[in-house]
Amino acid sequence: MDWALQALRNTKLLFGTLLFFGLLAMTARTATDPDLWWHLRTGEWIVQTGQVPHNDPFSFTRAGRPWVSHEWLSEVLFYGIWRFASWAGLIVFSSMITTGGFMLLYLRCRARPHWAAGATTLGALASAPAWGVRPQMFTFLLASVLLWLVERAEEKPWLLLWIPPVFLLWLNLHAGFALGPALLLAWCAGLAWEGVSGETDWTVVRPQIVRLLLVIAACIAVVPLNPSGAELYRYPLDVLRSGGMRSFIAEWASPDFHQGRYAAMHLLCLALLILFARGAVRPKVRVLFPLLGTLLAALDAVRHIPIFVLFAVPVIAAALPVGSIRAPDNKAAQHTKFRGRFAACVVILIAVFCLVRWSMLVLGQSQSEAESFPKKAVDFLASKGNSGRLFAYYDWGGYAIWRLYPEDRVFVDGRADLYGDELLDEFKVTMQLKPRWRQVLEEWQVQTVLVPTSSALAQALALDYDWRSEYQDDRAIVFRRVGPPRGGERTPKTPSQQGKKVQKSLAELS
Repeated sequence: MDWALQALRNTKLLFGTLLFFGLLAMTARTATDPDLWWHLRTGEWIVQTGQVPHNDPFSFTRAGRPWVSHEWLSEVLFYGIWRFASWAGLIVFSSMITTGGFMLLYLRCRARPHWAAGATTLGALASAPAWGVRPQMFTFLLASVLLWLVERAEEKPWLLLWIPPVFLLWLNLHAGFALGPALLLAWCAGLAWEGVSGETDWTVVRPQIVRLLLVIAACIAVVPLNPSGAELYRYPLDVLRSGGMRSFIAEWASPDFHQGRYAAMHLLCLALLILFARGAVRPKVRVLFPLLGTLLAALDAVRHIPIFVLFAVPVIAAALPVGSIRAPDNKAAQHTKFRGRFAACVVILIAVFCLVRWSMLVLGQSQSEAESFPKKAVDFLASKGNSGRLFAYYDWGGYAIWRLYPEDRVFVDGRADLYGDELLDEFKVTMQLKPRWRQVLEEWQVQTVLVPTSSALAQALALDYDWRSEYQDDRAIVFRRVGPPRGGERTPKTPSQQGKKVQKSLAELS
């Protein structure tokens, strides 16, 4: 016990421990991300077949179409954890991944430990809207690892050798790997500016630039080392150009500062503005370039806020007092002993709170699932057997895949990159009862519809003699087609590479 008390008298370790357990409690979330369900099903598919899917197996609209399963390793990990540790394992694992990224951020803050912990906490609150049980948290952790390595490499250049292996892991976990080379290039551009402007001696920055450029080249060279091969070069660019992503996925929208959950992000930006205006901070250009770039990205899309936090928090911490806290000289021994015991009690209390928080989330998982998804309606569909071609609400598509595949295939789900803007527009047309909405259901020979009870489509189908309501609760309603569709089977016109292969697959599913 004495060694533990002695360790807790170390101020940096004390606040690091408090921050660690606090973050484990803060970052824990129930497993209710809309995309989690098709991630789990994909992980199961990979484990059972022993291969990564290259064509879509889950929908009837894109059956057989090439699909880049860029998160395959995350999906295998998630499914493995769920299989052996259920929802508790997923909740705890995701919390630890997110907390790991913030602990590295804390270590990068050059301020007194309590100030560094406070700044990190503010950054955590700012990025909270992007937390969840989702593969994207790997991108946050590995981006944090990347920045820690780059900063430490200024004194220990050999640490850069770790970046390509980390990047290889990253590109098999999540498509956010593209951030890695982008951040390194921005860092290099800042170094070059420092050298040209004379802020830093060119003989100092030149070898750093050369080393970083070699690392970037190595990272780009290893991109094909994934099941999709060279396709992964193009994938991040296709995602950024996708209009469907911004239309259907909330985190691709700009943060709405009228909402309370973005208050911490507001404070973070305000703190930076005040510190720059007063001249309290003067970060090097190598930091300033990626800071401004990630700020613009965060204001453009909520999902980029955590990456912005990785740059903003150390800049804010640099303006705060540095050094360590010392106990008063009088009765120093007794004071230190009391402080150690008090710190131990606080750490234990926060650790207990963390365990209680985890337990509550695990116990509430079933209720959270029922509140976020049409659990009872899908139970009904599962009990009835094959529902055929299922038109489900966008955020429920992944849940339907998890619960109803392989008996049923969905119209669309959270994989907006797979479906493309044209099909997503058809989904929107149908949900909003715009012209051709009925034609979409006829051409795709939809047999079952699962949508929110209050939706416009639900109101229209309730008055349509071709459809019969088979189940309804306060969250969802299920419609079944009465008789055959009036129109012929839909033949996709785009993209051109679908051709006869997709038509054949659709015919087999009919």
